Amino acid sequence: MEITRSKDFVADRAWGAKSIACMNGITTRLHWTDKPYKWHTNDGEEVFVVLDGVVEMLYRENGVEKAAMLNVGDIFYASIGTEHVAHPVGVARVLVIESEGSV
Repeated sequence: MEITRSKDFVADRAWGAKSIACMNGITTRLHWTDKPYKWHTNDGEEVFVVLDGVVEMLYRENGVEKAAMLNVGDIFYASIGTEHVAHPVGVARVLVIESEGSV
């Protein structure tokens, strides 16, 4: 049993993570960041939940780049093949649920 207070979590680098759980090949990790990630496509599906801060999520749909501002409590679901990149506005903490070993 463990309680994690997401607002207290700080990593030593952008996108540093604390592993919360790995269940049947699916990982749940808490990330801290103050810098954008990189454009990527996951091996499987991904659920991205903003716990603290604001994140601009850029993604491509049918080759067209789109953007959505995600606030605390907002959830971004990336289906298989969805190319995307997260850009925090300042500091953000996000919960990411994805297949073990995903980018």
